[in-house]
Amino acid sequence: MPRLTLTRKIFFALAALLVALLLIWAGFSIFALQRGLGPYLAEIEIRRMEWLTKLLQEHYAGNGNWDKLRNSEETWRRLQMGDAGLPRTEGQDAEDARLPPWYARGPRPEPPPGDGADPPPMVELLPPRRNLAPPPPWMFPGGLREVANSMFRRLGVIDAHGKRVVGATVDPASAAHLPIKRGNIEIGQLVLAPMEGLDSEADRAFVARQSGFIALTGVVGLALALLLSWLLARRWLSPIDALTQGAQDVARGKLGTRVQVQGSDELALLGRTFNDMAERLDTVEASRRAWLADVAHELRTPLAAMRAEIEALQDGVRSFDDRTALRLHRQVMRLNQLVEDLRSSMREPQAESITRAPVFPLALLKEALAATRDRFVQRRIAVEVAQVDALAAQSQPMVEGDAQRLHQVFMNLLDNTLSYTDEDGMLRIGATVEGSAGAQRLVLRFDDSAPGVAPDELPLVFERLFRAEGSRSRALGGSGLGLSICRTMVEAHGGEIDASASPLGGLRITFWLPLETSQ
Repeated sequence: MPRLTLTRKIFFALAALLVALLLIWAGFSIFALQRGLGPYLAEIEIRRMEWLTKLLQEHYAGNGNWDKLRNSEETWRRLQMGDAGLPRTEGQDAEDARLPPWYARGPRPEPPPGDGADPPPMVELLPPRRNLAPPPPWMFPGGLREVANSMFRRLGVIDAHGKRVVGATVDPASAAHLPIKRGNIEIGQLVLAPMEGLDSEADRAFVARQSGFIALTGVVGLALALLLSWLLARRWLSPIDALTQGAQDVARGKLGTRVQVQGSDELALLGRTFNDMAERLDTVEASRRAWLADVAHELRTPLAAMRAEIEALQDGVRSFDDRTALRLHRQVMRLNQLVEDLRSSMREPQAESITRAPVFPLALLKEALAATRDRFVQRRIAVEVAQVDALAAQSQPMVEGDAQRLHQVFMNLLDNTLSYTDEDGMLRIGATVEGSAGAQRLVLRFDDSAPGVAPDELPLVFERLFRAEGSRSRALGGSGLGLSICRTMVEAHGGEIDASASPLGGLRITFWLPLETSQ
């Protein structure tokens, strides 16, 4: 068992990819947080400056333009104080003058008249001048005055054409904007540049808390992703492990091995293909063993007969005469025919090994019928070839093939009828041409009379050494290789052959040959 399996390789590859994606995501998230915190706070800050836009709007309405405000820092400072140039309220100190009016302290109340005792302590009031809620304390931990001073140093005004009027010089692309309108016409904008860097302790603490949360989220997500990757890797690759074990079992000779197949993906298709292959190998092995047993049985019959004849001669039971020589010769010829049939069936000639020449199959069929006429007469089997004669009278279908091999096909089919059909039977041969011009084929049907072949044995009639023992006489039968040779020859010519039940009560053999031209 390898130490680093395919499942582990895929898991480690996914883990490395997920870790890299996590680091990239966390880095970009923290970078975006640091870069985006300043503009975000600037947007919040400038939304609280509506009071200033109203003062700027009043200033513009009173003067008709920005000329009086342009580059006038004193006027700009008074607008920031919220008095539009009016003197400060009595009791308002210089520090309060730098705060917006909604943070400025009101006038201190006069002490009530008394009897000379110590006056009550003064109470500092912070009533907002306008109905604007102050920002939360965590946003300005350094103090409101510091925030206001920092904010006003980053605050500026631009006109409708984007040119600076007064205040800080701000990049409009990165600044927060608040429009200044006169009716429906925009006459300028209040712009606020974002804070540069994270200088305060609160800023760094906020970014640290958010970065920790991002890191924790990434670690939890990575753990879940790794767990899911491991489960998916095992689920996806378990069929491969099963296929590996199955292939090892088949290599050890366990051809009955099958793997469990689930789903319809590529691995499931691979599993079904493996099962089909194993089943085919199992079938081939079983057929090989049966074939070897049949070959041994077929060879044993003539050899046993020859051995009996020879031992009878050795023991003096029989004398060697012409009849003994004929019997020995018959057994030798049977053995020779069996060997030749085995060789023919094992050659498996391919289409490219066929000697190609124009062949007239109906003429070859008539030659085979003429060669076996006497044998049909002896068995009292009638032969009907009316359809063959009618087709030959109209035209002579031609194929490209080997005349000798096709003649052997016809002889084997006729021998099959002679070997298995009962006496006083019948053989009917039909011939037709099917298909359209340019794609025609010759169809030949050989129907003989009883006995027939059982329906479950019909697919086996073209197997080597097969004989239907229940219906076909083994004593009169041949080697059981004739139809197997026929199938090999017909398929080598690009044709097809099939077996079915005959309407005459016996076996029907139908085969098709592609025609080159029709004469």
